[in-house]
Amino acid sequence: QVQLVESGGALVQAGESLRLSCSASGSGFSITAMGWYRQVAGKERELVAGITSGGTSNYADSVKGRFTITRDNAKNTAYLQMNSLKPEDTAVYYCNADFILFGSPPRRARSWGQGTQVTVSS
Repeated sequence: QVQLVESGGALVQAGESLRLSCSASGSGFSITAMGWYRQVAGKERELVAGITSGGTSNYADSVKGRFTITRDNAKNTAYLQMNSLKPEDTAVYYCNADFILFGSPPRRARSWGQGTQVTVSS
């Protein structure tokens, strides 16, 4: 019932900035947290940044001070502002949302976006 659509991935040069967007659509749900993950071939998917429904955010050490995660007022879209990009940031970036599905009874669920490629050249 909840679909995530990511956009904003691109090929950029080191030192440049990029903003990723993730929009959640559907009905009968309430998002409790959203996050951005990234994955490189041969490596496990890792958390880049997350933000709770209360606005508390956390970041991987490798991106602290460079990346910022935000949510819009409606809490249906998340952004990842990436500054001072480095070649090691190259990866497929995935949006994640944890949410509660309304119903009898309500239940928790998780959804993932399709991923968007970010490539940083040196």
